[in-house]
Amino acid sequence: MKKKFLFISFIALFILILAACGEKKAVEEESSTDTRKEDVTQTKEESTNENGTRTIEYLGESYEVPEKVERIVVTGAMEAMEDMVVLDVHPVGAIAIGGKFPELYASVTDKAESIGEKIKPNFEKIVELNPDVILGSTKFPEEVQSKLEKIAPTILVSHISTNWESNLNLLAELTGKQADAEKILSTYKADIEAVKSTLTEKLQDQKVAAIRIRGGQAYVYPKEVFLNAVLYGELSLAVPDEVAKAKSQEAISVEQLADMNPDYLFVQFSTDENADAPNALEDFKKNPIIQNITAFKNDQVFVNVLDPLMEGGPAYSRIKFLEAIQQNLVK
Repeated sequence: MKKKFLFISFIALFILILAACGEKKAVEEESSTDTRKEDVTQTKEESTNENGTRTIEYLGESYEVPEKVERIVVTGAMEAMEDMVVLDVHPVGAIAIGGKFPELYASVTDKAESIGEKIKPNFEKIVELNPDVILGSTKFPEEVQSKLEKIAPTILVSHISTNWESNLNLLAELTGKQADAEKILSTYKADIEAVKSTLTEKLQDQKVAAIRIRGGQAYVYPKEVFLNAVLYGELSLAVPDEVAKAKSQEAISVEQLADMNPDYLFVQFSTDENADAPNALEDFKKNPIIQNITAFKNDQVFVNVLDPLMEGGPAYSRIKFLEAIQQNLVK
């Protein structure tokens, strides 16, 4: 009996020892797991703090930029300047024209310094401004791009009007204004549809055209360029043959314009682009051939409905041009 009691006691003691060992192992495993979690978290935080950058996508390319972009310099990209007006983004460095900021950009250049003219960036000034990001232009030659990239992360903003939404979204992503960009785009597209439904019937079988006078010469553009992107792309108006045939900015004579014979004509004229022919617009309007065009005879010619410096393709240009169409064509 005594032996039996000792045997049972031994078994009970053995069970207690096993239980204690199991508890100790569980505690050790839990502690080890917590330690590993802390290590992973710490590593992640250190990586973020150490690198401090993020990658964004734009037109099929990846760009590494600071996590928080506060100091933007714009050089060459007039499209980016227009997008800044729309999104209320204030650069630290911006494009000057004739040594000063155009009134067109006054709402966002209050804190900016000039970094040179449109196609002549002042690299020393850009370095001095210590930008987080530089927005250049796809029109820049490779050597200019290379110099900019040595200063700060550089993104060349597309000058192709069909990329206007991508351009706006790029600036929005850089500055955290995605919701603003989304609202701007949705409102504009709704307005386009409203105007389109009105103009489809009103302008059936009528021609609407846009020209720009540069160096005393009138020019037309392809159907997806300049103001044409809105007229023919978004509003689906009939494309005149002269516009359909244009491969790029192409000169058009007064005789060719008379053959086109538009019923409505938008004319853009800037004194800066006609320094050698300051009277070009008045001479154009007084030309007897031009005066016989239907748009002139019916007083349906609209001069500088947009600021002459506006590119035509960016969101700001489109919004303002649509307003002009509503005022002049939707009556």
